[in-house]
Amino acid sequence: MTAAPDPTVLPLDHLALCGRGAAPALVFKDRTLSYEALNRRIGQLASWLAGQVPQAGARVATWLPKSELACLRAALPERLGLHYAMKANPYAPVLRHMAGLVDGFDIASGGELLLAEAADVPAAQISFAGPGKRDADLEAAILRGVTLNLESVREAERALAIGERLGERPRLAIRVNPDFDLKGSGMKMGGGAKPFGVDAAAVPALAKRIIASGAEWRGLHIYAGSQTLDAAAIAEMQAATIALAARLAEESGAPLPACNLGGGFGIPYFPGDLPLDLDVVGAALGEQLAELPEVLCETAFCIELGRYLVGEAGVYLARIVDRKESHGEVFLVTDGGMHHQLAASGNFGTVVRRNYPSAIATRFDAPMEEEASIVGCLCTPLDRLADKGGFPRAGEGDLVAIFCAGAYGASASPVHFLGHGPAAERLVNTNH
Repeated sequence: MTAAPDPTVLPLDHLALCGRGAAPALVFKDRTLSYEALNRRIGQLASWLAGQVPQAGARVATWLPKSELACLRAALPERLGLHYAMKANPYAPVLRHMAGLVDGFDIASGGELLLAEAADVPAAQISFAGPGKRDADLEAAILRGVTLNLESVREAERALAIGERLGERPRLAIRVNPDFDLKGSGMKMGGGAKPFGVDAAAVPALAKRIIASGAEWRGLHIYAGSQTLDAAAIAEMQAATIALAARLAEESGAPLPACNLGGGFGIPYFPGDLPLDLDVVGAALGEQLAELPEVLCETAFCIELGRYLVGEAGVYLARIVDRKESHGEVFLVTDGGMHHQLAASGNFGTVVRRNYPSAIATRFDAPMEEEASIVGCLCTPLDRLADKGGFPRAGEGDLVAIFCAGAYGASASPVHFLGHGPAAERLVNTNH
């Protein structure tokens, strides 16, 4: 006879005391978390929360996504800040939601600055990177007290001149083009000749110049690449980044107030992809931060994540308006397409096109019956959302769902091409 469940409601930290060592405590889709690992994560999360509340015994109300993303804070070192890269998804309700979850916002244009401002993100929590900043962008950032991540010596000269003209002390950091990249990344942002950042060899001289000018020195931004699922590669990149930051700080002859280590955390889009192992990344970074050289002991470190925070949360829906066959192949023609979801069409930096996870939303529980391609309504063969995928038989009126659509969707797509108009966007919060 099975014993009745204990009706007593206990705090989450009691769960870690219900088993021992390597015994399974929580089972995710792709892995199992042991009691030992759970206990460690809860301790890390509790330690972080303790630093956020005003006094002992204070009650904390928070929201955490119901997935392994909820363990992000706990898996990473306590002293590490978390920034949101707005370019991944600048939808206003998403920005307001993220503002309460992260420590800072990384923007890349004057337009994004206005969006962050509208979402009530404090200027002191905003850093502004990206090449090609216009004088108006630099002036707006300086007047608001936003940190500028300088992309060139000339941009530094312009920022200093604008600050002097305005009678304002600009907050300046240097974006570094490192001598390495992120192995296996979908998009390499550093290493070799790049339009991004100042070559590492030129950074110390520029840092000395900024400090001597009287500007507020804010440190370094070092971003080597994005979208990798290889935890060891991320750990190797972060170690190299910290070593580079230490060397540049030594050569600059001044303490380093802050260092953005970049991101690179990928999400699994395609069959065979395995989720990034946060435990490996967190453990390796924890060791690095625990053994910092003296020149970095007071440095505030952060990472910036975009796709990793919002990518898997989004779903793109389009309605089938025509079903047709051509030379034995089935095409499901929708009223959407790459003008709403360029990335899913394989035209946003993808070398070999592969299908995003997709389904016929109105026949979600039906068995697979046929091979079909889901295409959009644009007059180009590039407008293809799924190529020869297996689906239930679908026809006019059925809805198509494209998953992992939360990052680089509407804002990264050619919405005005052929004049079909933008997609409607909605933020669904199941906690309300």
